Amino acid sequence: MNLSNNKILITGGASGIGLGLTERFIQEGNTVIICGRRESVLKEISDKYPSVVTKVCDLSTESERTELYNWVTENHADLTVLVNNAGIQNYMNVMDADFYQKANEEIITNVLAPIHLTSLFSNLPSLKTIINVTSGLAFVQMAKAPVYCATKAFFHSFTLSSRHLLKAKNIEVIEMIPPALNTDLGGKGLHDFAPPVSAFIESVFQQMKEGKTELTFGMSEMLSKANPEEIKDTFNKMNQ
Repeated sequence: MNLSNNKILITGGASGIGLGLTERFIQEGNTVIICGRRESVLKEISDKYPSVVTKVCDLSTESERTELYNWVTENHADLTVLVNNAGIQNYMNVMDADFYQKANEEIITNVLAPIHLTSLFSNLPSLKTIINVTSGLAFVQMAKAPVYCATKAFFHSFTLSSRHLLKAKNIEVIEMIPPALNTDLGGKGLHDFAPPVSAFIESVFQQMKEGKTELTFGMSEMLSKANPEEIKDTFNKMNQ
């Protein structure tokens, strides 16, 4: 992937990993579009970075995903990169009264939304690259986030197939595989123990400069390469 002179759409680009990507892609000389549900949060980013284009969009709604694509084709038909970054994580138990409701929300946001966006934006003639943000938890499960882990395993599998299928359109598919990072994913304070987003961003951009399409960092590098015995051992340690 050429890291400069792109027009890039980042879903969930106003916080966490998405914000880290937004800031670094701006630094690399790209035009960045971010979308999210909260207009106030988007405005904070555009006030800080006036070059950022914002679009309010609830990705959990099919009609709004379609409207986002139509808006891009009408206003930013030269878009070259789609970053499927938006995701939600809930700690929950299958015995919880609201388990199905939360599971449904995660599946829509973490699976159906990026599948739909991939289907839509792969028809954009200018598109050159899709970046999918999965997780180290795609490889080893943290049982207290059962549906999140399953959605990321699905998204990892879908990414591998998409990479093969979209060769016919000369669209490169990159998988970004973060470990736990110090973000508000799942709730404030849950990941205060984890490495900063900035270190992850620095690492994955260096890997992209080297032409890699599977980008790992720290724990996720180990998890993505673990053998069955290592996966079993890690699962047991994570879920004590």
